[in-house]
Parts: sequence; C-alpha cells; structure tokens
Amino acid sequence: MDPIKDSARTIARDVNAGVVSATEVAERLIPHVERIDAQLAAYLQLTPDLMRAHARRVDERVAAGERLPLAGVPVALKDNMCLTGTRTTAGSKILENFVAPYTATAVQRLLDAGALPIGKTNLDEFAMGSSGENSAYGATRNPYDLDRVPGGSSAGSAASVGGFAATLSLGSDTGGSIREPAAFCNVVGFKPTYGRVSRYGLIAFASSLDQIGPFARTVEDAALAYDVIAGKDPLDATSVDREVELTADHLREDLRGVRVGIVKEFGLGKLDAASRGCYEAAYADLERLGAELVEVSLPTADYGLATYYLIAPAECSSNLARFDGVRYGLRVDGADVGEMYERTRAAGFGPEVKRRILIGTYALSSGYYDAYYLKAQKARTRIAEDFARAFERCDAIVSPAASSPPFRFNAKSDPVTMYLMDYYTIPGSLAGLPSLSVPCGAAVPEDGTRPMPMGLQLTSPLFTERALLGVAHAYERATLHAEKLTPPEICNA
Repeated sequence: MDPIKDSARTIARDVNAGVVSATEVAERLIPHVERIDAQLAAYLQLTPDLMRAHARRVDERVAAGERLPLAGVPVALKDNMCLTGTRTTAGSKILENFVAPYTATAVQRLLDAGALPIGKTNLDEFAMGSSGENSAYGATRNPYDLDRVPGGSSAGSAASVGGFAATLSLGSDTGGSIREPAAFCNVVGFKPTYGRVSRYGLIAFASSLDQIGPFARTVEDAALAYDVIAGKDPLDATSVDREVELTADHLREDLRGVRVGIVKEFGLGKLDAASRGCYEAAYADLERLGAELVEVSLPTADYGLATYYLIAPAECSSNLARFDGVRYGLRVDGADVGEMYERTRAAGFGPEVKRRILIGTYALSSGYYDAYYLKAQKARTRIAEDFARAFERCDAIVSPAASSPPFRFNAKSDPVTMYLMDYYTIPGSLAGLPSLSVPCGAAVPEDGTRPMPMGLQLTSPLFTERALLGVAHAYERATLHAEKLTPPEICNA
C-alpha cells in the first residue's frame, strides 16, 4: 500500500485488516509532509507527536477488535477549528499565541473514527478571502503551480490534499471557501446543508453561513468523512436534529433519470474562452451519462454578492468584537482600556478583516440597519425561495465552481474583483444548501501556458447530501478528470 497516495477507503480497510498499522502510516507520512510543505506552505503547524499518539491509540483499538471507519487516515485541519493543546490562530496575528482548551466537535468525530491529525492548515484571516493571500502568516501555494493561488479561504486544507500532503482535510465554507479552493487544487470539496455539521469549536466568521465540510481526492472519500462528522450536536444550537442518511455506501454509477438544472442567469458567456469550453464539455458529459438537462431560473441570483457582503460583514463585526485584548489573544497596552482596545485591534487584524468589520458595523449602525441589513435579509429569503422553485424542475443544479482558473499571486488586488470570484457559490450558501465542487478538467489561464484545474459545482435541495454525492460520484467515475491531470511536480519532493 501507499499511504501517501492511497484513498481514505483503502487506508482504513488495510489498517482495520492489519495489513499495515496506523503507526506505520504516520511514520511514512510525517517526513513526506515536512518535505512537501517546505514548498507548499499549506500548514501553519505540524503535529507529528500528536499524530503518533493517535496512531498508537488506533492500533490498540484495532487490536481489541474495533473496526474504525477512518482507521489510520491522515487528516489536516483548517486552523480555525480548535484542537486541544494546539495553537488555533484563524490565520490572524490577534490569535498568534492562542492555544485551544478544547476540541471542535467535527474534529473530535474524525479522531474518534480513527483519523490521524497531521496539523493545522493555513487560511485567509478569519476565513475572509477567496485566494489564500490574506493570512497573517504568508500565502499557501497551489500544488499545480507554485506561482498561483490555491483559492480561499480554506487554502491549506485544499492544497494539502491536492498536493498529497494529506488524505482528507476539513475546511469551512461561508460563501465558497471549500468549493473554490477545491476547484483550484483538483480535489473534491463538499459543503453540507447548513446545520448538518456542528460548528462547535469553529472560530466564527458569519454564524448563519459558516459550515464545516471535507476535502478529499475522491467523492467516495468525501462521503466517508461526511458520514463521520454529520449529525446533531447538543453543544451547537444551530445543528439540526434530523437523522443523517449515510452516503458512502449509497453512491450511484450513472445519471439515468436525474434532472440537472442549468441556471439561465449563470450563462457561461461571462467566462473566458478556455473556462467556458471546460464547462460546456462538463455539461455535455452530464447529458451523455443519462442526465436530463433542464433550464431553471434564479431571478435573484445577481443579488447574491450584494446580499452576502452585507450579511456576512455584519455578523463578522459582531463575532469579532470578542477579540479585544482582555481575555485571550494579542494585547497591545494603552493609556486606558479604550486605547488598549484600539491598539490591539489595529495591530491584530489585517486589512481585509478590518474592511469587513467596518462594512458590517456601518450596516448595523443606527439609521442604516433597515436600509441595508434588513433588506439583505429579505433578499436572502427571496434567493432561497427561488432555489426551492428551481428544484421543483430538477434534482440538482450545475454551475461553475469558480469564475476563472487559478490566478497568479497579487493578480486581483481590487477587493471587488476578488469578491466576484464567489459569484457562483454565494447564492447556494445564502440558501443553506448542500453544494460541492468536483474536478471537471483543466483550462489554460489567460496569463499562462500550463493547464490548471477547474471544478464543477453541484447543488441540491436541503438535506439531500446522499443524492448530491451520488450525482457527483457518477460524474467523477465516468470522466476521471482528477486522474487525467498531470500530478503536481511537488508530489515528487
């Protein structure tokens, strides 16, 4: 077996069968990840001792007769999720020395299932960004071209799996932070229905939008991880008390009888020629596999960006008020408490976080709440209603996962241009829908010569994760796009 390139399903099967031990997996992976990450910078912190300790515990449990769904599977964790005894920075200077006193529920469920924690991955500060360039600790690189971004905000989580420095990883998605980097790094990125996975232990950005989900190199592996982390958590009041349909053993092989919606308002004419051709081919593949393509309408889709960039910053303004230098994190002394607040937050937050705090505070301020925040909430309701009507005509909606192929660092310095990267992902987030990105080929960026990964976004009605993953699996296995793309040179480090 090859614990570096094998699937989570294969590793767990072999560890459970005693073909290989979890300790052997850990010892093989640790030096490999250290070599690769010297170039990739996917991790903010590696945890080799913790990985070894968990591997020993997995081996003990397997020897005692337990069968663990993720036995010995190496997993990376986005550094906005708490893991007891590790630094949890959220990519921000203000939490540079914060050590988590507890473990996030989704993380604990992975560890209980036998996963081995490799380390904490880099991200745009407080998950605010679409490129991975906003981290206070430097940028993660795209494993397929080290001069290009891996996407954000879950930059390190996507790059670690795409660069074979992890088998699975967890990310968080607020407006596209799992799906876009998955597309850029040639992996599967899955955002479940809002409330399906506990947010306990996730450092909040926008509480009504944040959702934890897995990255994997195959849909089946993403389903394995989802089956482990999904379900009600009494520690999270927003987690849904509804039976979880297991998915990993219920994936389909064809698309006969499936109605796939093509959104009229998401016309591919807005994309560059290379990207447009990639998605046109993907839509044709869906039809070839037996799906019926039907046109649907989302009349309010164009309001998604404006709606999101009022609601998310407003919730960010509220959530980040707790980082004041009093209880934990960075403190910069001042003449009085007011000056201490100002100096701490000025030194601790980066430019993008400050921008969103200011936008959100303004939208919530007296005299502007009704004009901005309240209207945005009404628009959000209309967007969800439009999706519900669209799903009367189809079982899943297909669209691009990103507005372009991966771009070079510093190529999108204008904030609005960067925000437009999430044009296709934000509407589904506002509606709380399950959505994923699956590799759909490659396109040559306008400023490059090397084909770069592209992702196809699939979205389905609330709580239909099994059906969504089934459609994605059938498309993946029939096209094998992820396998056709030349593996990154970094894998041979």
